Amino acid sequence: MIIKIDGKECTCESGEFLIDIAKRNDIFVPTLCSMKPVLLDRGCCRVCVVELTENSRSKIVVSCIYPVERECEVFTQSEKAVRERGMVLALLKLLAPDAKLITQMAKAYHAPELERLEPRADGGSCILCGRCVDACNLLGTSAIAAMNRGVTKEINTAFGAPATTCIGCTSCAQVCPTDAISFEETDSTRTIWNQSFELAHCEICGEILGTAASLKHAANITGDEPSSLCPKHERRNSAKSLASIYRR
Repeated sequence: MIIKIDGKECTCESGEFLIDIAKRNDIFVPTLCSMKPVLLDRGCCRVCVVELTENSRSKIVVSCIYPVERECEVFTQSEKAVRERGMVLALLKLLAPDAKLITQMAKAYHAPELERLEPRADGGSCILCGRCVDACNLLGTSAIAAMNRGVTKEINTAFGAPATTCIGCTSCAQVCPTDAISFEETDSTRTIWNQSFELAHCEICGEILGTAASLKHAANITGDEPSSLCPKHERRNSAKSLASIYRR
């Protein structure tokens, strides 16, 4: 099947998401939640809206969760798409006034100033996309979740207390599009979500492998012993083991 995106003919399969087709054809679509590894498709930031025309009718769709099922024409920079994207960024700026990336994008995409509305009182950089929660759940730890409702909604551990299931892996921070989840690290500990974790190091070079809790969690899943070597020395040990086998 062939569709057109900004005048360019793009070959695709039925059911493919629009943003994936655009990326494959080097067509840029602004986005927040697809900038880092995508875990689950949820259309959370809605910055990637585009205008889609089908059977002479046009509509605004969220490209990261819109599956293409028939021939159509897509416009990423049409007047309607730009206006909708600007409004989305203006609202996100109010929700997360401390997020530098959103402020930059709002300026770059000419987001309107919504003077009648006030920024979130407690500030912050979180846009409540839930990607961090997805990451935690996919690991099987479920240490964080969306708490409260309305203007007090936030991502946190239960009652803001240290979560017994948290392993300090920072997967939540790694998938956050606005770097809203912070953590601190010393030579021996990592602190995140109000608790500190012991760090494990490569027994040969001393490189940080992760927290001891995260290594134990991974080992429990695979049924192996917790890793004690960094990837570099793990490969070297594997190569030596293979070499010794062939020398016999």
